[in-house]
Amino acid sequence: MQKVQEYNPEWPSVRPVAKNKKVLAKLSKDKWLYVLLLPGALYFLVFKYLPMWGVLIAFQNYQPFLGFFGSQWIGIGNFKDFFINPDFFRLLNNTLILSLYNIFLFFPAPIVLALLLNEVRKTFYKRTVQTLIYVPHFMSMVIVVSITYVFFTIDGGFVTQLVEQLTGHKIDFLTSLSWFRPLIVLQTIWKETGWGTILFLAALAGVDAQLYEAAIVDGAGRWRQLWHITLPSIRSTIVILFILRMGSALDNGFEQIYLMTNSLNRQVADVFDTYVYFVGITQGSFSYSTAVGLFKAVIGVILIFGSNYLAKKSGESGLF
Repeated sequence: MQKVQEYNPEWPSVRPVAKNKKVLAKLSKDKWLYVLLLPGALYFLVFKYLPMWGVLIAFQNYQPFLGFFGSQWIGIGNFKDFFINPDFFRLLNNTLILSLYNIFLFFPAPIVLALLLNEVRKTFYKRTVQTLIYVPHFMSMVIVVSITYVFFTIDGGFVTQLVEQLTGHKIDFLTSLSWFRPLIVLQTIWKETGWGTILFLAALAGVDAQLYEAAIVDGAGRWRQLWHITLPSIRSTIVILFILRMGSALDNGFEQIYLMTNSLNRQVADVFDTYVYFVGITQGSFSYSTAVGLFKAVIGVILIFGSNYLAKKSGESGLF
């Protein structure tokens, strides 16, 4: 009888080799898809991940002529200076109020508009309206602010004159502390609401038409169909987009805020985005401004994980 050799653990295993060949075969099979993926991957690598090396200067007293490795390491000193700065709570208050305005006023706007467009049965009218509401997204924020100035300037602005004729009082919208935030939110709604409907319209297109037919047979009206079929069908999309929105809760947009800020409304206009610019670029405090930006990023990550956790607890699939 032939003697069977006992297994020796030191023998090389053939399984990893076979597994590697299987992976290489899959990569070779879909090689052109990976070629198409390459530009996007390089973009994120070069412009998103490699610059993360720069967060090191948040923990240094960075001097450009000394570089990363020659600058003095001060730990969390910049963060301490930021938190004890008298401007910290003012900046946090202004940023959070604008973020809440955007979450409660702007975030539902594309959902409502998508639901309204979904009820339009005439394809021509639906496509025409979609085209018109997409156009503002492609406008520069400089143009949007310029249009705002034309309409709301105290010297001949159409809205200003109309309000004066109706109320008898002239309101300087552009320098008013109470009108700064509403103007910012109105600009955002006008510019981005139409573009934001794309994802929701795509989700609505995937709703099974048989569900509506069954609801009609059961006697459900348009509101019942909306509440029991349409909204539950796009709920997962709403949750995912809300989680992503929470990650940028402290980002109010530098360009828009900067262009709308003047010496009279600066008290409510200063946010973290503009503060980083003024401190880091105009004053040269690179380490301090990087610490502020890192603080924003950490808060954003915490909000994403927190909102994703709450979404899963409420029965939704979440983002990850």
